[in-house]
Amino acid sequence: MSGGVSADGVTILGAGVMGLATATELAARGHTVRVVDPALGPGTQGCSWWAGGMLAPWCEFENAEEPVLRHGRTAIDWWDRHAGGVTHAGTLVVTLGRDRQELDRFARRTEGFEPIGSDRLAELEPDLSGRFHRALFFPDEAHLDPRTAVAALQAGLATRGVTLAAVLPPDPGRIIDCRGLAARDILTDLRGVRGEMLVLRCPGVALSRPIRLLHPRVPIYLVPRGEGIYMLGATMIESDRRGVVTARSVLELLSAAYALHPGFGEAEIVELGADARPAFPDNLPRIGQAGWRLYANGLYRHGYLLAPAVAMQLADHIDTGAKPEFWHETDHQR
Repeated sequence: MSGGVSADGVTILGAGVMGLATATELAARGHTVRVVDPALGPGTQGCSWWAGGMLAPWCEFENAEEPVLRHGRTAIDWWDRHAGGVTHAGTLVVTLGRDRQELDRFARRTEGFEPIGSDRLAELEPDLSGRFHRALFFPDEAHLDPRTAVAALQAGLATRGVTLAAVLPPDPGRIIDCRGLAARDILTDLRGVRGEMLVLRCPGVALSRPIRLLHPRVPIYLVPRGEGIYMLGATMIESDRRGVVTARSVLELLSAAYALHPGFGEAEIVELGADARPAFPDNLPRIGQAGWRLYANGLYRHGYLLAPAVAMQLADHIDTGAKPEFWHETDHQR
């Protein structure tokens, strides 16, 4: 380990996916690490708790910059190594007949897919047989259960002696700020993008991979969690309002799920959740220096997809002084 770290090691602020991924990467390289978050416990990881968990760099490339595809492709292997529980089943993208131009538009803006017809679609997802004439299949994509993944990272850190605490120690050493929206006290151009999601129980519908239903106004994704449980999401609203889900969003999301398969009309709503994703104006993450601390933030809707790459860049910077690709300099630093 080539240093830059004080004798007191590294303290990570924030126990969401960004903080835990950074702590995992540093601990795996032999650093002494602490994680500090005043709101520790199940359900307190904010956006990380309510994420879809899709490791879908090719699909996300439809509406994202090139680094999301390039770095997102490394995320699947990172999660396999550090958390396990990754399902390698690909992604299906479909659309209703009246919106078929949306499928063509999606195909033009991404790559890594196979155009398939109704027969192949029925092989992949028998419960969607006869419902769609065309689809896009992204075979190399994957998904995970974010809550299980967070718990796995915490367990892995515990085996390395990494402590999770609610209070900053008196001698924290080098600090890395991964607090998400809470870091707006030092990152003034950070904004919130609200996402609302539902957890459904619908044993009458069996799907084995994430399904994206395209719609010009209300696109949805449906991610299987096993045993008839699905995560249904997600709205994208320019707002930092957190808390309960609105009636409009529930109606729109459920209507879209029903259009995907009428069986979801009999689904039980197990949970409703909403949170605000931290994002910078360009919707790409940043690593930088704010006062006396490093920070990593702005994962936008790509938390589980980009957290590993950001964590590795941070660790390389601490180990060797290498400038991260996602490095952001303030006007003062320039």
